[in-house]
Amino acid sequence: MLSKKIINWSTLLFSVVLLAACGGPEQQNLNGQTMGTYYSVKYVADSSASSPENLQKEIDRRLEEVNDQMSTYRPNSELSRFNQSREVNKPFPVSAATAKVVKEAIRINQLTEGALDVTVGPLVNLWGFGPEGRVTKAPTDEELAIRRAWTGIGNLSVAGNNLVKSIPELYVDLSSIAKGYGVDVVTEYLESQNIKNYMVDIGGEVRTLGQNGKGSPWRIAIEKPSDSGMTQSAQEIIEPGNMSIATSGDYRNYFEQNGVRYSHTIDPKTSRPIMHNLVSITVIASTCMSADGFSTGLDVLGPEKGMELAEKLNIPVFMIVKTKEGFEERSSTAFKAYLQKK
Repeated sequence: MLSKKIINWSTLLFSVVLLAACGGPEQQNLNGQTMGTYYSVKYVADSSASSPENLQKEIDRRLEEVNDQMSTYRPNSELSRFNQSREVNKPFPVSAATAKVVKEAIRINQLTEGALDVTVGPLVNLWGFGPEGRVTKAPTDEELAIRRAWTGIGNLSVAGNNLVKSIPELYVDLSSIAKGYGVDVVTEYLESQNIKNYMVDIGGEVRTLGQNGKGSPWRIAIEKPSDSGMTQSAQEIIEPGNMSIATSGDYRNYFEQNGVRYSHTIDPKTSRPIMHNLVSITVIASTCMSADGFSTGLDVLGPEKGMELAEKLNIPVFMIVKTKEGFEERSSTAFKAYLQKK
């Protein structure tokens, strides 16, 4: 059974904040930019590990490679070249990494009843949340109908290290899953360097393993905001262990028109931004790629259907839902194991 708790009205929005202490000389902190956002790597290693400078150089190289493979903001990336191609039913060669991420997106699409659909890129662009730039007004029904015909996960397939489209206009956008994959790429590299204690964060998508510099488990707080900004107090504190965490919500990326708030998350079934009362959702999974994808898919489904599916699939999920009384906190059965006892 899922649990519910009413939160007072001041908690309008929330974000994920990292609470791990940075004490002790053994803990190192690396920071940089990637995928249009920040990254942060905190780790504890013995003297046999490479220098922080060398580690960061390789992390930057690997993240740059992911961008070159999957960014829709780079016209020469693998994914952009696939999107630009008009050839149908013909294998388009890509890296094993891109093929892997697309396969996972198709798998999660099937598990979420089509809610995660990486082919809604034309609609994302039309609503002003993609490389085509921002808009200040909603598109017309006619514009939506045209772009809708360019979408559909059934028009995309993976054959080995090749992508195949069955309509020439098909446009794939992996922004709902690629940041999570980037986290997995970094953690795989750290473990190859025998680093077994780390926390990696790319734009709020996080994976942890082991302990921090004080010998304590890594902790992540779901922060309680207010009307005037962040309160710097935790709503819940999570100890994820060797797991990954991703969050989706409309609290940062949206536009307003005539008092209507349009989220960046598009519902494939309506071709429009989601309009339900789920403010934010946090998902825990074994890989950050999966957590990232599921957080978007369950967000699209909304609080009731999303939680029902989370219980069915035994996915650890935490939601904040807007109600008439305030904001309600909901967590799936599987999520409770990660909550720190108060």
